[in-house]
Amino acid sequence: MLGWYQARLAARPLLTQSITSAVLFAVGDVTAQQLVEKKGFENHDLARTGRMALYGGTIFGPAATTWFGFLQRNVNLRTTNRTILARVALDQGVFAPTFIGVFLSSMAVLEGTSPQEKLEKSYTPALLTNYMIWPFVQLVNFKFVPLHHRVLFVNVISIGWNCYLSYLNST
Repeated sequence: MLGWYQARLAARPLLTQSITSAVLFAVGDVTAQQLVEKKGFENHDLARTGRMALYGGTIFGPAATTWFGFLQRNVNLRTTNRTILARVALDQGVFAPTFIGVFLSSMAVLEGTSPQEKLEKSYTPALLTNYMIWPFVQLVNFKFVPLHHRVLFVNVISIGWNCYLSYLNST
């Protein structure tokens, strides 16, 4: 399975990482609905899962792939540790705040609700929770994970994060 994924990644990196993001965003939502909210399959909101997959595949996957490439090419300091810390700082100071807002706004638009109300209600709690988790995850990501696997690593960790975001978005 890993060999197949590696071949797809080498042949079509952006598409492969986008599809992977779509699938794992959907998994995060299914986890939220079934394990956290305990909706049961008869009450599962397929449209909500679809919105998460759509966002993951069309917005997050391409953006994260591009972002990690940008950081790899453009943030290179005198030492490896300084480079890693600078990448984490940029990721958490620029990408995270932006894409939490993009996520919440996108979900509101797809749900036919007010992006402004969604942001007022959920942005700060999501960002604060982000800062308790993601700086450490990204430190590991930038230190140990090769560039071509960083989106996959983030997406695997994001199963839990997307479960949280999906739940936060639905409340």
